[in-house]
Amino acid sequence: MHPILKNILAVVLGWFSGSIINMGLVLTGHVVFPVDGLDPNNMEQLAEIMPTLTIEYFIFPFFGHALGTFVGAALAALIAANNKMKFAYAIGGVFFLGGAYMANEIGGPIWFTAIDLLVAYIPMAYIGGKLATR
Repeated sequence: MHPILKNILAVVLGWFSGSIINMGLVLTGHVVFPVDGLDPNNMEQLAEIMPTLTIEYFIFPFFGHALGTFVGAALAALIAANNKMKFAYAIGGVFFLGGAYMANEIGGPIWFTAIDLLVAYIPMAYIGGKLATR
Protein backbone atom coordinates (compact mmCIF):
# COMPACT_ATOMS: atom_id res chain seq x y z
CA MET A 1 0.00 0.00 0.00
CA HIS A 2 1.24 3.49 -0.80
CA PRO A 3 2.69 5.21 2.32
CA ILE A 4 0.41 8.24 2.02
CA LEU A 5 -2.69 6.04 1.86
CA LYS A 6 -1.40 4.00 4.78
CA ASN A 7 -0.89 7.18 6.82
CA ILE A 8 -4.37 8.45 5.98
CA LEU A 9 -5.78 5.08 7.00
CA ALA A 10 -3.82 5.32 10.28
CA VAL A 11 -5.45 8.64 11.16
CA VAL A 12 -8.96 7.61 10.14
CA LEU A 13 -8.88 4.25 11.93
CA GLY A 14 -7.15 5.73 14.99
CA TRP A 15 -9.74 8.47 15.28
CA PHE A 16 -12.67 6.12 14.58
CA SER A 17 -11.62 3.36 17.00
CA GLY A 18 -10.75 5.84 19.74
CA SER A 19 -14.10 7.56 19.29
CA ILE A 20 -16.00 4.29 19.62
CA ILE A 21 -14.17 3.43 22.85
CA ASN A 22 -14.66 6.95 24.17
CA MET A 23 -18.40 7.06 23.48
CA GLY A 24 -18.89 3.48 24.65
CA LEU A 25 -17.39 4.24 28.05
CA VAL A 26 -19.16 7.59 28.40
CA LEU A 27 -22.52 5.97 27.61
CA THR A 28 -21.72 3.09 29.98
CA GLY A 29 -21.19 5.70 32.68
CA HIS A 30 -24.71 7.01 32.11
CA VAL A 31 -26.02 3.47 32.67
CA VAL A 32 -23.87 2.69 35.73
CA PHE A 33 -24.38 6.12 37.35
CA PRO A 34 -27.69 7.40 35.98
CA VAL A 35 -28.93 10.90 36.75
CA ASP A 36 -32.70 10.95 37.22
CA GLY A 37 -34.44 12.86 34.45
CA LEU A 38 -31.25 13.55 32.47
CA ASP A 39 -31.15 12.96 28.74
CA PRO A 40 -27.42 12.37 28.08
CA ASN A 41 -27.87 13.63 24.50
CA ASN A 42 -29.21 17.01 25.65
CA MET A 43 -26.20 19.34 25.97
CA GLU A 44 -28.20 22.06 27.73
CA GLN A 45 -29.31 19.62 30.44
CA LEU A 46 -25.77 18.29 30.80
CA ALA A 47 -24.33 21.80 31.15
CA GLU A 48 -26.95 22.65 33.75
CA ILE A 49 -26.43 19.57 35.90
CA MET A 50 -22.64 19.23 35.54
CA PRO A 51 -21.67 21.48 38.49
CA THR A 52 -23.85 19.44 40.87
CA LEU A 53 -22.36 16.04 40.07
CA THR A 54 -20.03 14.16 42.40
CA ILE A 55 -16.78 12.40 41.51
CA GLU A 56 -18.28 9.03 40.51
CA TYR A 57 -20.04 10.67 37.56
CA PHE A 58 -16.66 11.66 36.11
CA ILE A 59 -14.95 8.24 36.30
CA PHE A 60 -16.33 6.84 33.04
CA PRO A 61 -15.85 10.06 31.04
CA PHE A 62 -12.22 10.28 32.15
CA PHE A 63 -11.49 6.65 31.32
CA GLY A 64 -13.36 7.00 28.03
CA HIS A 65 -11.22 9.97 27.06
CA ALA A 66 -7.98 8.34 28.24
CA LEU A 67 -8.56 4.85 26.80
CA GLY A 68 -10.06 6.17 23.58
CA THR A 69 -6.99 8.35 23.02
CA PHE A 70 -4.62 5.54 24.05
CA VAL A 71 -6.14 2.96 21.69
CA GLY A 72 -6.57 5.43 18.83
CA ALA A 73 -2.97 6.62 19.12
CA ALA A 74 -1.62 3.08 19.41
CA LEU A 75 -3.58 1.96 16.34
CA ALA A 76 -2.44 5.00 14.35
CA ALA A 77 1.18 4.30 15.30
CA LEU A 78 0.84 0.64 14.34
CA ILE A 79 -0.66 1.41 10.93
CA ALA A 80 1.38 4.49 9.95
CA ALA A 81 4.04 3.91 7.32
CA ASN A 82 6.50 6.36 8.89
CA ASN A 83 6.74 9.01 11.62
CA LYS A 84 4.67 6.73 13.83
CA MET A 85 4.87 8.91 16.96
CA LYS A 86 3.74 11.96 14.98
CA PHE A 87 0.58 10.10 14.04
CA ALA A 88 0.03 9.00 17.64
CA TYR A 89 0.40 12.62 18.74
CA ALA A 90 -1.95 13.75 15.97
CA ILE A 91 -4.64 11.47 17.39
CA GLY A 92 -3.91 12.83 20.87
CA GLY A 93 -4.21 16.37 19.51
CA VAL A 94 -7.53 15.68 17.80
CA PHE A 95 -8.97 14.16 20.97
CA PHE A 96 -7.53 17.01 23.06
CA LEU A 97 -9.26 19.57 20.85
CA GLY A 98 -12.52 17.65 21.17
CA GLY A 99 -12.12 17.48 24.94
CA ALA A 100 -11.34 21.20 25.20
CA TYR A 101 -14.36 22.01 23.04
CA MET A 102 -16.68 19.87 25.17
CA ALA A 103 -15.26 21.30 28.40
CA ASN A 104 -16.06 24.75 27.05
CA GLU A 105 -19.55 23.75 25.89
CA ILE A 106 -20.67 21.66 28.86
CA GLY A 107 -18.44 22.98 31.60
CA GLY A 108 -17.90 20.97 34.71
CA PRO A 109 -15.74 21.21 37.78
CA ILE A 110 -12.35 22.84 37.28
CA TRP A 111 -10.59 19.86 38.89
CA PHE A 112 -12.06 17.47 36.32
CA THR A 113 -11.36 19.70 33.35
CA ALA A 114 -7.75 20.17 34.46
CA ILE A 115 -7.08 16.47 35.08
CA ASP A 116 -8.88 15.46 31.91
CA LEU A 117 -7.06 17.90 29.63
CA LEU A 118 -3.65 17.36 31.25
CA VAL A 119 -3.69 13.56 31.60
CA ALA A 120 -6.22 11.94 29.26
CA TYR A 121 -4.98 13.13 25.90
CA ILE A 122 -1.33 13.92 25.10
CA PRO A 123 0.19 11.64 27.77
CA MET A 124 -2.07 8.77 26.68
CA ALA A 125 -1.14 9.38 23.04
CA TYR A 126 2.53 9.23 24.04
CA ILE A 127 2.10 5.97 25.96
CA GLY A 128 -0.03 4.38 23.23
CA GLY A 129 2.41 5.42 20.52
CA LYS A 130 5.46 4.21 22.47
CA LEU A 131 3.90 0.83 23.26
CA ALA A 132 2.83 0.36 19.65
CA THR A 133 6.27 1.18 18.25
CA ARG A 134 8.22 -1.24 20.45
